Amino acid sequence: MEKRRIEEYEAGLVPSSKGVDRFGFVKQDNSSSADALNKNRLANEHHREERRIRKWRKMIGVGGSDWKHYVRRKPHVVKRRIRKGIPDCLRGLVWQLISGSRDLLLMNPGVYEQLVIYETSASELDIIRDISRTFPSHVFFQQRHGPGQRSLYNVLKAYSVYDRDVGYVQGMGCLAGLLLLYMSEEDAFWLLVALLKGAVHAPMEGLYLVGLPLVQQYLYQFDQLMREHLPKLGEHFTNEMINPSMYASQWFITVFTYSFPFHLALRIWDVFLYEGVKIVFQVGLALLKYCHDDLIKLHFEKLIHALRNFPEDAMNPDILLPMAYSIKVSRRLEELRDEYEKKNGKVSKSANSSGKQKQ
Repeated sequence: MEKRRIEEYEAGLVPSSKGVDRFGFVKQDNSSSADALNKNRLANEHHREERRIRKWRKMIGVGGSDWKHYVRRKPHVVKRRIRKGIPDCLRGLVWQLISGSRDLLLMNPGVYEQLVIYETSASELDIIRDISRTFPSHVFFQQRHGPGQRSLYNVLKAYSVYDRDVGYVQGMGCLAGLLLLYMSEEDAFWLLVALLKGAVHAPMEGLYLVGLPLVQQYLYQFDQLMREHLPKLGEHFTNEMINPSMYASQWFITVFTYSFPFHLALRIWDVFLYEGVKIVFQVGLALLKYCHDDLIKLHFEKLIHALRNFPEDAMNPDILLPMAYSIKVSRRLEELRDEYEKKNGKVSKSANSSGKQKQ
């Protein structure tokens, strides 16, 4: 599928073709009733979406020219609109603006091309082996050696050369794949750089360094927060010998792009890029809170399964995200970061969790 058609699916303003949803994923349910419901929903949302797009275009200006000025003048309006969801047809551009990656690209002309064409990576075989595992049900990545897989390879290879300390780790493919559905290779590369090197928020490269130091810190913080907000569930997890590494590692490593519904992952990423990693903690806590009464009845094996397979009603962004926003974690995250660092006897730059959060 050519990129223009994918953009139309992502915009959500045209019906999907048979067997493919509006995001470009092969549908599991091809029933006519599901198609009819989808068409009716799109028709009902069409005019509302057009109004939202006009507001966003006015806010960001041509090519993003008014964005920084608008953010300075009306930060609360920006935050509110991002939490409601960025219009899909503008998502790629807005993600670049709020992540700081557009500035990185402009400051480094020709660097991406140099990395892709002229440099070699020690991780090339690992990247090639994993390419087909990234969004295997999406039409852009399904064709072996097709444009999607080539673009994904290029971005991951370029990053593995750009940051040889990190190189390539499998979870990075989910991040790069998601970005490529909304922007060019070069744009996706610089957004990956912005995330891992900390262009706006604290650097996240510790998610992929040897030993996964930032993952370990995040899991410690999450476990403490879970026990503070949901003490009965925390006690139940202790009794069943459940710890966050058994179910929450992928939440942080892939920022919910792995195994979570795509429409929910997109809404989380809108907020994640603007407000920082705290939204991952908030969504995780909200999921456990929503399913609390069911989880507390389960024993080890069924509990592990439930924690890796949340029910469909728990994945509704219009229910889950407001619940997540209501959970205040920023100050406590900083306290728990300091506690973790003292406990481990050092302060790690890559394990600086919460960073400067937008309030």
